[in-house]
Order: sequence, then C-alpha cells, then structure tokens
Amino acid sequence: MTFAPKILNWYREHQRNLPWRETRDPYKVWLSEIILQQTRVAQGMPYYLKFVEAFPTVHELAIAPEEQVLKLWQGLGYYSRARNLHATAKIVAEDFDGKFPETYKGLKSLKGVGDYTASAIASFCFDVPEPVVDGNVYRVLSRYFGIDIPINSTEGIKFFKELAREVMDPENIRDYNQGIMEFGAIQCAPKKPYCLLCPIQESCVALKENKVDQLPVKLTKTKVRNRYFNYLVLLDDDGNTILEQRKGKGIWQNLYQFPLIESEKMLQAEELRPLIHKKDTVPQTESISLYNNEPVVHKLSHQHLYTQFWILKTSDILKEGTPWEEIGGFPVPVLIADFIKTLKI
Repeated sequence: MTFAPKILNWYREHQRNLPWRETRDPYKVWLSEIILQQTRVAQGMPYYLKFVEAFPTVHELAIAPEEQVLKLWQGLGYYSRARNLHATAKIVAEDFDGKFPETYKGLKSLKGVGDYTASAIASFCFDVPEPVVDGNVYRVLSRYFGIDIPINSTEGIKFFKELAREVMDPENIRDYNQGIMEFGAIQCAPKKPYCLLCPIQESCVALKENKVDQLPVKLTKTKVRNRYFNYLVLLDDDGNTILEQRKGKGIWQNLYQFPLIESEKMLQAEELRPLIHKKDTVPQTESISLYNNEPVVHKLSHQHLYTQFWILKTSDILKEGTPWEEIGGFPVPVLIADFIKTLKI
C-alpha cells in the first residue's frame, strides 16, 4: 500500500471530532483556518465557537464594529489576522454577495488568504484537488522522504508544494488533506513522535537514518529585539483612567492601551518623571508608584517586551477618562488584560 492510502486509513481511525470538520460551509472553514494559524487546536477551539456564535454568517461579521472583532480575538495574538479576517468578510459580503469563490485562484485573491488557506477551503468545501502544506505536512513529508531542504526557504516552499501534489489522493482530497495534517499533529508530532506505532514507518527515511529529531530543517530565525514599555495607569479621585488607541502598522494596531512611554532600558521612577512631563495627554500627578517590581516579559515572534506598569494618581478630573469598571470592554493586548484583572480600584 502506498503513502496516500495509508494516511487515509490512519485518518479514518484516528481523526478528532472537530466542529469545522462537520461542515462544508466555506465561511466556517475559513474562520477556523484563520484562527488556527500559529495556534493550537485546544487554544483556538473556544475562539472559533465564540466567533460562530457572535457572527453566524459572513454578512454579520462584515457589519460588526472592528472593536468587537478585536475584543473577541483578544488573547490569540497576531492581531493582523483579526483585521484581515474583518476586511475579507467585508469583501466577500459586498463584492461576492456573501459567497466565497469556489476556486483556488479566486480564494487566493482574498485579503489574508495565502496558498495554504486557499488550498484548505478549496479542497475541504469544493473538493478541488489542491494539496495543503502547513507545518504538520512539512514535517511528515520531510521525515518520510528524508528531505533536508529548509522548509521556510524559497526553494523549500516550492519543492514541498510540488511533492505534496505528487503524493496526494485527488479523488479523496478532502479526507486526504485533513488526514495528513492530522497525522502530523498527532502521530508524527514535532517532539516524541509515535514512530513505533506508525503505519508508514517501514518506508520512512528519517526513521531508517535516525534523523527524526533533525527534520524538518528551518532557516535560523531573525534576531529577537528587546523593547521596554512603561505604561502610565492614570487614576483620578472618581476612579477614571485614560486609554488610548494604538495607531500605525506596528504590533497591536487599533487595540487600546494605557499611555505608553517606550525607553531604551528599564527605568526608575526618577528617570521616568521628566519623560512623563513631556507627554501632553498626561495631566499633573500627585504620586507615581511602580506596580510590578519585576517586569512582565511578553514574548512575540521577533521581539520581547519588558513591561512596567506605573500607577499615577491625579486630583484633576480626567474629562476624557473612562471609568475603571468599563475598561474591560475595550480590546486590549493580553498583557494589559491580565494587569487589569489584578488591579483592584
């Protein structure tokens, strides 16, 4: 028995019961695929269910305020996915009358939909014989065929896509594509794969050559940059605070935060005070105190954020302020959401 039939047999026996597998609705499949990018199934599942409940159709997602979409996404990270999700919903609702394109090419033309997502929707919903290649598929193919071309190189991306097309089962593309991804997630896992019970172990080059732990190969990541954030948590006598919306194309675009001073290093109070005076949005304050003695270290893919929260008390009434009990309704980065939960006013 060759590669594809063995994958299909394994999948029929071991597939997990996941809600997006019970439908061919391209809206729900697309939603699940965007949520599951760089996210484990266990973490993504509650988000998928929340989104389907809040926005049962693409039309409802399209007309939702961006703040509601970002608030539901809060904690998943990579917020550009949420903004692209919202933008694509509008395009599908307005330009395609709520119907997703049924071809790989048409799907790939949508904002935020790349090769993998277009292949997934096309094959899962419309049986288009297009191979999916995600991290799980790269790992299975790299190990089984013993290929050490870096999977994140231009050559590797092209090579593995062609290889995936050669070995796929076009007649059962929906189950095959889901099967090889599931196989990589469960059987041929990144660490401690179940090689002894693997149905394709006899032909696996990596197992034969004792290279399972060495494959797949990835090019070295970009250097991680350290950044130092000082959040100014202003509080007036009425329990109001100030939130501002992040602009620009950096991290957390359009999310809300406390007024921020970014510095070159961790600061002491006396070093921060002159910087606060230069900030127009911050009124005269009576006291300043550091809330967390140890910085909160928040790790993103290419940067580590060392964050200090400073409590600033003011007797001025914050006219543009927000009552503390209402700030939980704003979409904020997860490290701010965690801080809000801990501070009792």
